[in-house]
Order: sequence, then structure tokens, then C-alpha cells
Amino acid sequence: MLILAIDTSTRAGSIALLRDRQVLGEIAAREETPYSTRLFRDLELLQTSAQFRMSQIDVFAVAAGPGSFTGLRVGLTAVKGWAEVHQKPIAAISGLEAIAAQANVEDVVSPFLDARRGYVFGSTYRRSPGQSGGLQLVGEEALLSMEVFLTQVKMNCAARQAVLVSATPDVLPIDLIESILPGARMGQVSASLAPMIGLLGFDRANRGDLVDALGLDANYIRRSDAEVARTGA
Repeated sequence: MLILAIDTSTRAGSIALLRDRQVLGEIAAREETPYSTRLFRDLELLQTSAQFRMSQIDVFAVAAGPGSFTGLRVGLTAVKGWAEVHQKPIAAISGLEAIAAQANVEDVVSPFLDARRGYVFGSTYRRSPGQSGGLQLVGEEALLSMEVFLTQVKMNCAARQAVLVSATPDVLPIDLIESILPGARMGQVSASLAPMIGLLGFDRANRGDLVDALGLDANYIRRSDAEVARTGA
């Protein structure tokens, strides 16, 4: 199975080509060039290096959120167009799940993405026994202040040790973590999410958990009801 994986949800951004679970090529660059220009440039570079045609792709895997509104819109629009033209299915993958899946954690893990201005996109996942290390969402993915995110992690982890993981872990102040989650572990993973998005896409394809171009939708994520009630906004 040939999979083209796209991530335009973060500033880093990336694109990768996989055959089943093998990464054949990857382009990733942290830069300020707009995705509307950069995505197609990176695709051309990947096609040149990996020598493939779009008609050969079996499944498109794409970060469907959370993340930058503009970035997600560019990536999802492109994938919708390619899938429709070539009549191929799509695996819609959470960027937070792609972060959590990179962590070497056997139980629960709490991934987060910098949403700027003191907010993060965050969630908690649990590895599901008997599902080849598959991840199961605990609670919900939400846009939260850092303090509320850490409080929710504490609740989701219960008596377990909290494990926080991100491509940019430094956005969470150490003193804030210690005040709410003393003893929590912090892990850093690759900011290039496309390879893991492709691997998760391969698993989804094997389960038949795919959508067509019309069924692909973005998960932009709003602030949770608890956060809105707390701030009154």
C-alpha cells in the first residue's frame, strides 16, 4: 500500500511517502513560507526524490486537526482535490494522536501542541491492550489554557504518573507543571508528524476506517465547555 501523508497543522509541517509501514521519503522544514506555496513545492521535491506519480497513491493520510486554521484548510483542501481526482480514500488523523503515538509510553500519555497566547491544544490517550499498541482517546481533544490543560491531565491520569509529550515541550513552564503535576515526566518528539500520520493512516486503512473526499472534515477544536465557563468568554 502506497501512502502519501501530509501535515500542515503546525509551523514545522511535513510530507512523507510510505509503503505500508516503511517510510520511503520525507520533506520537512520549519519556515515561514505560506503553505499554499510550500506544500506543492515540497510535493514536487518528494516526487523527484522518491520517484512516484500521484496516480500510484493508494491512500492519502492527512492531519485533520487540531492546529492552525489556515494551515489545516490548505492541507485538507489539497488532499480532498487529489483524492477526488484519483478516486482514492483518505485517512483523517489527529495531530495530537500522531504526537502521542511517537511516545514510548505503555499506559497513558498526554500530547499537546502550542496554540500560542498561553493556550495549548491537548488531550490524553491510553494505549489499548490487544490492539498492537493502538491509542484510545481519554476525554476529549480541546483548546485550553496551560493551567486548565494540566489540571485535566491530572484528572485523566488519576493515580498514574502523568507523561506530557510535545514537539515543543518548552512552551509549558516548569514551575506551572510542578505546581499542578509534581513528578510528571516530559518527553519531546519529532516535529515532523507526516511519517507517523502515514503509519496511523496505514493502520486505519487496514481497519477500513477511511473517508472519501466529501466525508473529510477538519477538527478545528474550540475551547472546552469547562474552559469557557471558567473564563466567561
